[in-house]
Parts: sequence; C-alpha cells; structure tokens
Amino acid sequence: MTTKIVNAGNIKEGSYLIMDGAACKVVGIDIGKSGKHGHAKARIVGVGLIDEKKREIVLPAHDNVEVPIVEKKGAQVLSVAGDKANVMDLETYETFDLTIPEELKNTITEGCQILYWIILDQKVMKQLKSKE
Repeated sequence: MTTKIVNAGNIKEGSYLIMDGAACKVVGIDIGKSGKHGHAKARIVGVGLIDEKKREIVLPAHDNVEVPIVEKKGAQVLSVAGDKANVMDLETYETFDLTIPEELKNTITEGCQILYWIILDQKVMKQLKSKE
C-alpha cells in the first residue's frame, strides 16, 4: 500500500485522503477555530475514488492522516468481453483485466488507449486517451 502521512490541517479540496480504509477525493473541508480549552477541529468530506460513496470524518486539525499515492498510467485495450477489458500497460507490457466503468462502456474498443489509475494496489480504468 503506497501512502504518505500528512497533517489534517494541511489537506485541501481536490486532494486525496484515506477515509474508512478507502481512497477518497476531498470535496469539502471545514476547520473550526480552537476553543477555550481545546484544539481546532477539521471536518473533511470525501467521495470514494473507486466506489464513489460519500464519507465524512471529524478529527483534530493537528492529527496526521494517510494520503494515498495515486499512480496514473496508460494502457492499450487488447480485447473486450462484457464489462471487462484485457489491457496491456504501455511501459511494462504487463497484461491484466480491468472493469470498464459505466460511462465508458460504449467507447472502449479493441486497440484504443486508456488511462488507468493504481489506487491502494487496485487498478481502475479512468478515461479513454485515443481511439485507433
């Protein structure tokens, strides 16, 4: 699992964060002022990169949180069978199967190039780069 540790007060909207064991994109953050006897609280709202579920956490702003390191790579589609595509990485020539997302089902064909992300050791197809 490729992650790094970041202070919760330094998280910005649009960055990535691990919430409830899932990699999420931060869509909202609210940092309250510190009280008379307490610390500032951070309320972070995120949407899952893989399952697109909305998650929310509240924690002290000085706490450390895990941030996933997302690798973005290119691949070529070798074959399509149902909602799965067999693809070959353009750098390592490794072949593997990826699930085709709902919004790309009609556009993915044999020979086209795609962009996929490696998130927490899981490969996810994200977009169509070019058609052959």
